[in-house]
Amino acid sequence: MTPKLYHFPISGPSRGALLAARAVGIPIQIEIIDLFKKEQLKESFLKINPQHCVPTLEDDGFILWESRAIACYLADKFGKDDQLYPKDLKQRAIVNQRLYFDSSLLYIKIRAICFPILFLGETEIKQGVKDDLNITLGFLDEFLKGGKWVAGDHITIADTSIYASMSSILAVGWDISKFPNIQRWVKDCAVLSGYEENQEGAEAFGAAVKKNLKQ
Repeated sequence: MTPKLYHFPISGPSRGALLAARAVGIPIQIEIIDLFKKEQLKESFLKINPQHCVPTLEDDGFILWESRAIACYLADKFGKDDQLYPKDLKQRAIVNQRLYFDSSLLYIKIRAICFPILFLGETEIKQGVKDDLNITLGFLDEFLKGGKWVAGDHITIADTSIYASMSSILAVGWDISKFPNIQRWVKDCAVLSGYEENQEGAEAFGAAVKKNLKQ
């Protein structure tokens, strides 16, 4: 049975889960849940996921949400080998660290910038949250000194997750000129399976944010 992903293309985490699925190379059924229309609060979706968030994965009766958990599950279950999510304890620990970095720092800082503009009526980005994100980007730039990809010399699900987050803020117009390793990596990410699909969603996200920004 083909796994189903409840997905909203504008959502960075949702795109991260889909990028992981594309990297794994499995067929996946996509059902759009439009957060702007509050479709996540429909009774039919609440029965599947009472936390009513995307992405949510349904695989033969098994339900899972949180994009990075979904990425790990898909890579473990369907991966042709363990390159995307290594089985070696230390290599996997590095991938996990990068995933947790995305979920607890990078994406949180991006959300702190964009959520108030999209949903709370703010029209400018405060200097404090700008500085917070740039400090976090400095950490990511350091990670990328050590290898071509964020967790070493091969693409992993850490790249698909972090690129989904980064592509969102880049579409808003974020300046990464101070981060040469991130600049190089962003260009390299054009080889990711599902790259163009991700870019389409990221651009829609960026347009929604920029529409509400004071010019």
